[in-house]
Amino acid sequence: MNKFGDLIRAKREEQDMLLRHLSAELDIDTAQLSKIERGERTAKREHVHQLIKIFKLNEAEATALWLADQVYAVVADEEEALKALSVAEKELTEIKVNKK
Repeated sequence: MNKFGDLIRAKREEQDMLLRHLSAELDIDTAQLSKIERGERTAKREHVHQLIKIFKLNEAEATALWLADQVYAVVADEEEALKALSVAEKELTEIKVNKK
C-alpha cells in the first residue's frame, strides 16, 4: 500500500517538478524522497505537513492517506489484522463520541 506516496508523485508530476527540486525543498536526499514515492519508506510527519503546503493538498485527506500507510505497514503481515483494526476503530469511535 502506498496511497500517500502515489499522491505525492502524482502532484509532483502534475507540476512538472523534478524529484531533486522537491527533495531540496524538503531538505532530504533525493533517494529518500524516491523511496517515499515508491512506498519503500514512509514520510516523516514534518515532511507530510511541508508537502501539504507545497502542493496545497486537503490536510485531512492527505494526513489520512499517510496514516493509512503507517497502519498498513504495521499490520499487513499479521493474521489478526482485520480484527485488530476493528477493535481500534471501535475505540476511536468511542473516544470521538465522548469528546462531543
